[in-house]
Formats: sequence, structure tokens, C-alpha cells
Amino acid sequence: MTSSAPRRTVLAAALAAAAGAATPLAHADGAPRAAAPTVTTPRAAGRRSKSLVDYHAWTTAADWSTGKADGTRVARGPRPGVRIATPAGTVDYQDPHSGKTATWEYAIWTAPVHTLAVPATEAVASWNAHTPPGTWIAVELRGTYSDGGHTPWYVMGRWTAGDGDADIRRTSVDGQQDGKSSVSTDTLAVDAPASGLRLTAYALRLTLFRTPGTTRTPTVWRLGAMGSDIPDRFEVPASRPGTVGRELAVPRYSQEIHKGQYPEYDNGGEAWCSPTSSQMIIEYWGRGPTPADLAWVNPDYADPQVCHAARHTFDHQYRGCGNWPFNAAYAATYQDLQAVVTRLGSLTDAERLIDVGIPVITSQSFLATELDGAGYGTSGHLMTIVGFTEDGDVIANDPASADDPAVRHVYRRREFENIWLRTKRYDEKGQVKSGSGGVCYLYFPVRSAPSQHRVLRELGIR
Repeated sequence: MTSSAPRRTVLAAALAAAAGAATPLAHADGAPRAAAPTVTTPRAAGRRSKSLVDYHAWTTAADWSTGKADGTRVARGPRPGVRIATPAGTVDYQDPHSGKTATWEYAIWTAPVHTLAVPATEAVASWNAHTPPGTWIAVELRGTYSDGGHTPWYVMGRWTAGDGDADIRRTSVDGQQDGKSSVSTDTLAVDAPASGLRLTAYALRLTLFRTPGTTRTPTVWRLGAMGSDIPDRFEVPASRPGTVGRELAVPRYSQEIHKGQYPEYDNGGEAWCSPTSSQMIIEYWGRGPTPADLAWVNPDYADPQVCHAARHTFDHQYRGCGNWPFNAAYAATYQDLQAVVTRLGSLTDAERLIDVGIPVITSQSFLATELDGAGYGTSGHLMTIVGFTEDGDVIANDPASADDPAVRHVYRRREFENIWLRTKRYDEKGQVKSGSGGVCYLYFPVRSAPSQHRVLRELGIR
């Protein structure tokens, strides 16, 4: 469930541990329902405190039209995006992981500056894109400091869905810094937040690449970033159960049954908590890889789709499958599925999502003594909230389980909320380490139910 590789600033150690056709969904909100009724306590009307998170995205034709285009055009239709029109030029890229140097045509789209509602200490970009073989994208972020200065254009990811001979190796870019901030894997962080320095705004720049002489092009449907200023805290305020008593019918997959399989992807399944969690939710929404997609997997392996998810989320720089935006980007390769990386403020927010049928993949780290019933400790782990008991405890699909039937767990509400939302913790040696501060992945269909759109919008996601 953990990895030995260094991780971003918000985690002191590692997080670890081909479009499929959509199938009809049986309920109006686009998600399978459990039989148990929702139970609402008197508090469930829900007074929300001021958010410490600002997620903003460009998704509509009007959004894309506000940006500066250099060789791109807006692709209109049911799912608008940006594509290469006439390349702005060519560039040689030497892939640090394959050693190959190739020439690529490129075009650039630059978003207008977004002023953060919450001056931020951290920012994480995420995107949804289609990248046919021989195409890829680079996402960059340039922040504005509260002292009036600017960050460099930081690379937040070089992404392609494939890994064939015509493709680059998808990668984060470490070692980026300017003396005030730095990037670790997928997270841009102010180096000394206690100084008061913050990011007050940012711009995103998207570069689309393709093999010269072809008409293929990436298409980017969603581009956004989450800025946040979560205070340092070992303990978080406890929320009271609100809208509870519902469990979603999410498939259960264990990462542990994949131990030793495909060790080239972060030493095999023991470190595949992120892609395993992603695959559960992709299939919950009725999507998944085709038999042809899975033909490369050893037929003796159970749940080959988990192996597929690990391969296609693997970050060659981080040398792991736990890159947050890469998991979201992988989920969005499936038909009409959207995905974002953000933070939530409490389990109350998660309750509201579960109530409208949207599971929540959460990132947390803890000692074995801090989460009763887990039976392990971890410096970073992904699992999925799939429901709440009538008492408000968390029903989680935890991939760090012995086998698929054992994946369902019920965790005490207070323990789960604290290990997920805190930003500081003590490790087994008593040393201070970091926590994720409420990071989560949210995956949902383009054509979601009105109730789902409403709750997402109220949580800052559109």
C-alpha cells in the first residue's frame, strides 16, 4: 500500500498502496443504488463554513473561447474542447525515460488568469483529454504571488494515454523551483507558507503535440486547477452525521492479489491503491476496458483491468501509479466520463456526494493505531468512500485488503475524517510528517443528473 519513492510536499512519503462504451444506467441519477434508505438527521440541512479550496475549470465552448489560441481551435459539440488546427511550429523533445528524441508539431492554448477566491499555499492541476497514438499534451501553471511576483511556467504534467512506440512516456517533472515555491510530482507548493506568501492567481497553459504530417490531434475537454490554503493541523473539527444510511454498489477490487505482478509498474500490485480505486469507480459508472484492451495481461491474473489501470496511470518520473492528476486523466479516457482532483472540507461534503450517487476516492496516511479495523499503517494510501452507516460511520472500499470480498470496510467516522483532512501527523518514530488535507478524486459522467450537477456545483465543481 506504500511506495518507497519520495512524494509531494503534502505527503512526506509515497502515495501508492482506450475508451470503453457506456452501458445504460438503471437510475435517474446515473448510479446504482443500494436498498438502504437515506437517513437525514436534523442537522443535515448543512450550514457550510467558508471554503479553503478554489477549484476552477474550463469546460464549455464559451470557456475555451476566452483563452489565447496559437494554432488551436475550439471543437464544439456535446463535449467541447480544444484541438490542433494549424500547428504553431515544431519542437524536438528528448524523452528522458525512453531516451528517444523526436520532432513534434505543436499548438498552444493559454487560459485567462484566474484570481483565486482563496489565496493558496498549494495548487494541483488536472485535465481530461483524448490523446490518440502519436499525440500528447503538456500542462503548465504560472502563479501570481501576493508580493506581486510570478512563478515560472511550471510543468504540471506531460500526459498521453498510451505507451506505444509512437508515444512519449507520461511523466511529472521534479526539480522545478524558484526560491519561493516548488513542484513535487503533481503539487505546486509555496515553500514557506508561515511567511504569509500566497498564490493569489494563476494561468494555465496547454500545449498539444502530434507527429508531424499527420492529422491526428489531442482533444482536451476539461482543464482546471485546485488552489487551497489548508491550515497546519494535527486534528480537524469533527462533523456530525447528516445525510447518512446509504451505500453505493461500487465494485470491490483488492490491490493485494496483484502482488508481484508487473513489477515495472511500481513494484507490482501492493503499491496500486490509486489505480485500483480508480478502476472501481470507472466500473461503477458502467465503463471499462474492452477485451482487446486487456489482451496484453497474463490470462492467469484475476481482475486484469486493475493491471491495465496501473499501466496507464504510471508516472515514469515518480516511478509509481499514485500521481493524482494522472489517475483522473486515465478515468476520463472512458466515454463521457469526467474526473477532477480537489479537496473537500468535511465528511459532510462526502455525504452529499454519496447521497446523489457519486463515490469519493480519498487520500490519507495514518498509523495502524489511528484507524481501527484497517490492520495496517501507511505513509499514503487511496481508498473509496462508498457510503455511510445510519450512525454516520464511513463505508469504504479499501483496496489494501486480502482479496476482493474483503475490500468493504466500515471505519469509525471520527478516525477516518481526521486522518483524511489533517495536514500534519506523527509517524511511527514520532517525527512530524504531512497529510493530504482532504485530497480526493471525483469521477462523474458528462450527462449527470440535475441533483448531481447541483451538489458538484455547490462544492465548486462545474
